[in-house]
Amino acid sequence: MDIVYLKDLRIKTVIGVYAWERQLKQTVVLDLEMGTDIRAAGHSDAIEDTLNYKEVAKRVMAFTENSRFHLVEALAEGIAELVLREFPVPWLRVRVNKQGAVRGVRDVGVIIERSGKVSHGARLR
Repeated sequence: MDIVYLKDLRIKTVIGVYAWERQLKQTVVLDLEMGTDIRAAGHSDAIEDTLNYKEVAKRVMAFTENSRFHLVEALAEGIAELVLREFPVPWLRVRVNKQGAVRGVRDVGVIIERSGKVSHGARLR
């Protein structure tokens, strides 16, 4: 399986469990690796034959900007469900990084891997 990826996608969103975090937008940093088969696009050189990473990025950005999750775990699940449901991706890895969340630590977050089609919708908070 081939991988199409987005790395270091920075998005402002409301995320956190503390009252002050619910009042402002913080930047989360996302990395997505999406399993797909790019052979057709490699031969045709046509965007219609591949996973359009610009469309994935736009959709993930809109979802994340409008979300209000408490936990990075829930945001990661929501992104995974969205991508699996809306794009021809049988497998993906999502990394959500909430930089600066812990004093003295540059990066903190979660990495999840999911596969298969999702039958229920992503939870939007």
